Amino acid sequence: MLFTPGRIGPIELRNRTIRSAAFEGMGKDNNPTPALRDYHWSVAEGGVGMTTLAYAGICRSALSFDTQLWLRPEIVEPLRGITDGIHARGAKASIQIGHCGNMTHIRTAGGIPVAPDTGFNLYSPTICRGLRRDELRMLARDFGQAVNTARDAGFDCVEVHAGHGYLISQFLSPYTNHRRDEFGGSLENRMHFMHMCLDEVMKAAGDDMGVIVKTNMRDGFKGGLEIDDCLTVARAIEAHGVHAMVLSGGFVSKAPMYVMRGEMPIYSMTHYMKQLWLKYGVRLAGRYMIRREPFKPLYFLEDARRFREALELPLIYVGGVIDRAGAEKVMAEGFDFIQMGRALLNEPDFVNRMLLDERHRCGCDHVNYCIARMYSREMACHKHVAEELPPAIRREIEKIKRRNP
Repeated sequence: MLFTPGRIGPIELRNRTIRSAAFEGMGKDNNPTPALRDYHWSVAEGGVGMTTLAYAGICRSALSFDTQLWLRPEIVEPLRGITDGIHARGAKASIQIGHCGNMTHIRTAGGIPVAPDTGFNLYSPTICRGLRRDELRMLARDFGQAVNTARDAGFDCVEVHAGHGYLISQFLSPYTNHRRDEFGGSLENRMHFMHMCLDEVMKAAGDDMGVIVKTNMRDGFKGGLEIDDCLTVARAIEAHGVHAMVLSGGFVSKAPMYVMRGEMPIYSMTHYMKQLWLKYGVRLAGRYMIRREPFKPLYFLEDARRFREALELPLIYVGGVIDRAGAEKVMAEGFDFIQMGRALLNEPDFVNRMLLDERHRCGCDHVNYCIARMYSREMACHKHVAEELPPAIRREIEKIKRRNP
């Protein structure tokens, strides 16, 4: 089943594997780079059915980092070079589109960061202002325009990011949405902005672009969305006629390790930070702000079963796939595709290795060094970085490995 073709709307993948939209950190000045191109080409060469360029902002106000893509006409030509190479290697190309909301910064976003309502985001950290109704309509249209730009750049599919505590997710969650108009209050009202965005996305997608939506199964902390509310959100997404759904969880500003599991190597993360106040502030308080979440294979599967029972559309499983046996287990439970992130960073040819050897197991040791550095440098596995790692980072990695054998 894993190595049979599968369809997502109008597109057919050669197999059921997808490189997840894990942020590469390989852009420069919000533009694609040869490093981004080479990485996705290597994953396509390595046998994946579709590879996903991550975290592309739909407009200037969506951006958190210079290394993040800003999906606009000016970068269509270099993106087309990337997608042409992906297609030449037999894979399909997808791009994740979204808005970071209160996780942006005034320098990258070109203004005060925006959010469902005015406040302060400690985790960015930044002051943010509430969006006006007319701005929400404009942002929804930007989601639709991003689909058109993706088509021009040769992408087969878009993945709308409606999870992890970014803007759509911020509207959905009672933790971040305290509005008192038709966009706040009840869950039905909090879904209003999501509906506007998906209306525009589906209109723009027409009959030639695949549409995937990533959504949470839980926000991962008390006071956020729990599984029953997330099932309501998922049913509402399905009603839009999207072609597939990625089932995830977690909240970058409250429960970031719920998304990826394991622990965050704080010294490694702060080593690459440029702002001294942030570097030492995170070293002092990071272990209290970033809660450890134990890693285990297939860590989202128990929750994902509830969604498989409730929904009809194709579902994409993500979370702790480390070998072919685990992937086949997920497929046998009725999921249609598998997404992987760290496994394909550690081994871009992981899919081909699974095909050739049924017992092959991913070499990732889940110390999360790649995650620790991806917001300051490019995402990279500690086993494959070009530079010599400082002794303190090597010691931290070894300590985490001993705590999590």
